[in-house]
Amino acid sequence: MGPGRSPAEWYYDDSSQPARSMQISFKNIEDEVAKTMTLTAPAPFADETSCLCQAPHEKLTIAQARLGTPVDRPVRVYADGIFDLFHSGHARALMQAKTLFPNSYLLVGVCSDDLTHKFKGFTVMNEAERYEALRHCRYVDEVIRDAPWTLTPEFLEKHKIDFVAHDDIPYSSAGSDDIYKHIKEAGMFVPTQRTEGISTSDIITRIVRDYDVYARRNLQRGYTAKELNVSFINEKKYRFQNQVDKMKEKVKNVEERSKEFVNRVEEKSHDLIQKWEEKSREFIGNFLELFGPDGAWKQMFQERSNRMLHALSPKQSPVSSPTRSRSPSRSPSPTFLWLPHKPSPPFSPKAASASMSSMSEGDEDEK
Repeated sequence: MGPGRSPAEWYYDDSSQPARSMQISFKNIEDEVAKTMTLTAPAPFADETSCLCQAPHEKLTIAQARLGTPVDRPVRVYADGIFDLFHSGHARALMQAKTLFPNSYLLVGVCSDDLTHKFKGFTVMNEAERYEALRHCRYVDEVIRDAPWTLTPEFLEKHKIDFVAHDDIPYSSAGSDDIYKHIKEAGMFVPTQRTEGISTSDIITRIVRDYDVYARRNLQRGYTAKELNVSFINEKKYRFQNQVDKMKEKVKNVEERSKEFVNRVEEKSHDLIQKWEEKSREFIGNFLELFGPDGAWKQMFQERSNRMLHALSPKQSPVSSPTRSRSPSRSPSPTFLWLPHKPSPPFSPKAASASMSSMSEGDEDEK
């Protein structure tokens, strides 16, 4: 393989090899290089390879291709489409086309804007964007720009196409009930399965259905009303709705935070109640142990009461105890008789005057 030449160019230009045997011997190297380029670089465009396939190209049957023959070249599989808004359904179809045979080379044809607008309708992505989207799909080995709407024998011969891969549903267009009818009759058609639930039309339907949502979204992201083709009134309406949504989001955040706070308070209160119950049980147990019928406090109180009674009631002296002898030199001490003191009556003026009169009568008698 010469410098600056792609694996496709090496395969196409048979004159670059001195003999066909060298082509077979270098087949594995070509396959490995092609795989590496597919994974690390975009797929090349067919019109940039600057060569046409000059190698002998024998017609294959599907049975032969599935057996892995021929050994000197990969099976060339062609898949075409619009590939607008490239999605997983497109990728899965190309994956099926790439893995139909043990050794295959996948060419993908993409129709131009003129053909698409003429036969199918307006696209979201222009042709350059659609070409680039296909180049970066890992299953694609080569992209053919401005692919024909209906495949002609000249086109199939030019690109040495062995088989055409597409879903088996009849595709009516350009005045034909099925534009792949002649391919099917020639035994070159290999069906693939459509991916349910995803298509370009489905994606556009979602956008149209939720147009207001996406218009508001892009206004919020800085797009102008002119860029979105939105009227002045609708612009104000969308901006007002955006403000309302922001307020709702703030309220929602406050509610969530409030719920979190309440949950934390409930958890803490539950813990406090549980701790209080444990402490109250401990307190009641200690109280009963101390002040219960057989508690330590009762025993201590009885012991102290016995000590106090013992201290207040001294022991009696024995009857036959010897009397103390008195000294003869000393006279017995006089004994004093203590009479109970009669309390004086309360003072009153009448009693005072009566006592004064009695004293005056006594004085007169003495005289």
